[in-house]
Amino acid sequence: MTDPAHSTADVRMRGFHRRTRVSEAVNWVDRQSGPLPAEIVPLERAHGRVLAENLSAASDVPQFARSAMDGYALRGSETTGAGDYNPLPFSLIGEALPGRPLGRDVPAGSAARIMTGAPLPSGADAVLPAEFARETAGVVEALAAVSPGKNVGPRGEDVIAGSLVAPAGRRLRPQDVGLLASVGVTELRVIRPPRVRLIATGNELVSPGRPRELYQIVDSNSLMLAGLIERDGGVMESRHLLDDDREAIRRLLVEPGADILLVSGGSSVGAEDHAPTLVAEAGELAIHGIAMRPSSPSGMGRIGAALVFLLPGNPVSCLCAYDFFAGRAIRRAGGRRSDWPYAARQLEVGRKIVSAAGRVDYCRVRLVEGKIEPIATSGASILSSTTRADAFVIVPEECEGYPPGAAVTAWMYDIEAGNERPD
Repeated sequence: MTDPAHSTADVRMRGFHRRTRVSEAVNWVDRQSGPLPAEIVPLERAHGRVLAENLSAASDVPQFARSAMDGYALRGSETTGAGDYNPLPFSLIGEALPGRPLGRDVPAGSAARIMTGAPLPSGADAVLPAEFARETAGVVEALAAVSPGKNVGPRGEDVIAGSLVAPAGRRLRPQDVGLLASVGVTELRVIRPPRVRLIATGNELVSPGRPRELYQIVDSNSLMLAGLIERDGGVMESRHLLDDDREAIRRLLVEPGADILLVSGGSSVGAEDHAPTLVAEAGELAIHGIAMRPSSPSGMGRIGAALVFLLPGNPVSCLCAYDFFAGRAIRRAGGRRSDWPYAARQLEVGRKIVSAAGRVDYCRVRLVEGKIEPIATSGASILSSTTRADAFVIVPEECEGYPPGAAVTAWMYDIEAGNERPD
């Protein structure tokens, strides 16, 4: 278990006495997070949202038998024996179009011109395709036989009334929204997305596009985190860029309105790393310092009902800590799967991946002739290592790396995982 006394202690300029195992930190996230309450939204705003309840069809789709072909509606049994050398004549009595039914029965010996999707007239039970018919002067000749039911879509062919069309927990895709529209859904209950407040700190930071001094750097973490939050279904409540100002940081930490707070920078043991002690003073700093590389100075806790994640300022550390912990909480809060939204592939190691036992290692790799190799320059501040990489590999704490030829799981940066239901 995490040592509460250590977690809430001021470790500035002292260093971490203990680092929490990654598995313990993930378990803490899972205990503290879960789907937020549901809200009702109109169907046109439902794409990408997570259903809060099962949805069943109130009626059949379609609610009538319809033609699957352009051709002629008639009684299939009357076409027996029809062929090129034995055309069978039928009286043409009208036309059925999509949304404009024939409006009368088709008696024996008769046929009605019909287009794809049009309601099948009463009395008819088959559709003779246009290419097997010849129409002249109010008479249509069948040049082939069609059996009863041929080229007809029955009532309920798509959806049967009462059947489940979308289960609770489904993240709605465009085709899901289309199907729900077809069964008459106009509004639905979905999990409310978490409101995320993003606080980037550092005297050295300037916003993109602003003038900067020689020793200042552009704040890249905010833009990266904003994209990750959107990817994982969160809604940006507000975004702030602050100096290492203790009181300004404190005000934003305790201000209500957010479900999850992300603090980028100021999470380590430096003299101006204020965020850990502020979280401890205003609420609970449950974890500070994690046995992983990069991202070891990460932390997490609570202030009131809001979860707080302290993300290191180094960009790769920030990305890693987000994906392991903060992103997991955001995904769970919005009803999505806990796991990473990256597709996993089993690949062979081409060049040795080196790690150290006792910590989890986040190793960026690239694909070379179908095998993976670690990125040569991969420090925590080298964000380009993630753009040059094709994937990342997680080396567990009990392992000292992987030799060439080992089969490992690689998480692909550019390929999203499927639309599975949540855990």
